[in-house]
Amino acid sequence: MTHSPRVAFVFPGQGAQFVGMGKDVYDGFAGARAVFDVADKALGFKLSQLCFEGPEEDLRLTVNVQPAIVTFSLALLAVMQSGKHFLAPDFAAGHSLGEYSALSAVGAISAYEAILLARERGRLMYQAGINKPGAMAAIIGLAEEIVGQLAAEAGVYVANNNCPGQIVISGESRRIEKAMGLATSHGALKVIPLQVSGAFHTHLMQPAAEGLAQIISRVTFNAPSVPVIGNTSTKPLVSIGDVKDELVQQLTHPVQWQKSIEYLLSQGVATFIEIGPGKVLSGLIKRIKRDAMTVNIGDAQSLKDFMEKGAV
Repeated sequence: MTHSPRVAFVFPGQGAQFVGMGKDVYDGFAGARAVFDVADKALGFKLSQLCFEGPEEDLRLTVNVQPAIVTFSLALLAVMQSGKHFLAPDFAAGHSLGEYSALSAVGAISAYEAILLARERGRLMYQAGINKPGAMAAIIGLAEEIVGQLAAEAGVYVANNNCPGQIVISGESRRIEKAMGLATSHGALKVIPLQVSGAFHTHLMQPAAEGLAQIISRVTFNAPSVPVIGNTSTKPLVSIGDVKDELVQQLTHPVQWQKSIEYLLSQGVATFIEIGPGKVLSGLIKRIKRDAMTVNIGDAQSLKDFMEKGAV
């Protein structure tokens, strides 16, 4: 028997970034400045300047955008945690890269280590993409089963099951082109190539997974203070071993976002607070359950509203 309503914090991944993200929060809140300063020191360059001023082509690089999104998300969270209305969530989850933000949010890893790991993850994924070029595309308006069949026919893979009618495929570039054509001919509403540097969440990322496993083995983790729902397992990560396994497996296995949200709904979660740039996850959650309550914390104004009266 679950106690409802429960609250989950959710954190976005790569693709939600924009030039200027975090500038108003940095200017308005000391807690946010502290996190950006940690990132600048950890990485040895002004990540904050790249977030605030761009250029966009540099911010979009996998090696830069991954620590940038984690830093901004954790900067927002730090300010939220300083408010008198703050209550710890019952669960947390992050979409792909966002899992690093989620794990830091529940004390499994420090902000410093999360930012460093995100940078290394991005570097390894970028290098794997150079060695074995790949691409990704979002298929809109086809059922999961049909996309799976078309992907198999083209020799590519389902990488993200985001919500009903939105599936992301991943694989070798020429095969993705074939899969996109098949999806269009089978009635997809949209077929959208994604701006990424490789075939993420497939076996083409195996070298990145092996490199990340070595790095993770040297990092200090704690057991999460509340469960984080794993992208690949769609089950709670409650031990240090769970966390380490998930972060490595995630690179070569699909992100099961729809099933993760369905699990949270089954546990009585009624409110999802999205912390980070954009509103992508809120949109996906609404597609999974129309009457779910979503709250976005992504700029100075939403932070001020949260600090003054609480979001839930």
